[in-house]
Amino acid sequence: MLRALYDWTMNLAASRHATAALAGVSFVESSVFPIPPDALLIPMILADRSKAWYYATVATIASVIGGLFGYLIGAFLYQAVAAPILAFYGYGDAFEAFAAKYNEWGAWAVLIAGVTPFPYKVITIASGATHLSLVVFMVASVIARGIRFFAVAGLLYAFGPPIRTFIEKRLGLVFTVFLLLLAGGFIIIKYILPGSH
Repeated sequence: MLRALYDWTMNLAASRHATAALAGVSFVESSVFPIPPDALLIPMILADRSKAWYYATVATIASVIGGLFGYLIGAFLYQAVAAPILAFYGYGDAFEAFAAKYNEWGAWAVLIAGVTPFPYKVITIASGATHLSLVVFMVASVIARGIRFFAVAGLLYAFGPPIRTFIEKRLGLVFTVFLLLLAGGFIIIKYILPGSH
């Protein structure tokens, strides 16, 4: 099924409706769709590198709006369906504890999921379910998705087809390591350095 979805996505990239398809895939990938927008973004930019920044902008805006939709799914369907079930089985308090911890680190979760191969939709829905600040969620989403799509666009614009394999296979790992190092730096500053004085 995933292969069929991937082939369908690639066919969209070659059609005259490619820009609309990129916006649509970027939107639904943030809440339900399993194929990342890069599957469309990469061949579209390689076909016309002069539109790299335009395509990255389309993907970013549509993905952030889609992330907001995922947030609303988590916020409203959680309350209607999941919360009563958790309460019935005595897990309501456990979720409250999880929500508090998630909200403490929610911005990092959104940043990491928005840039790396981790499914962004999981974080958008979790952010709504735990009532992470909508402002924090939106700012982190814009930053993360912007970095993700503009980095891909920039590499393809600068290097063209030779960089494609790197983007498809290793860029996610590079982003992951970068964000983990960045997060580690903040943790050291916040928790370790104060205690050394």
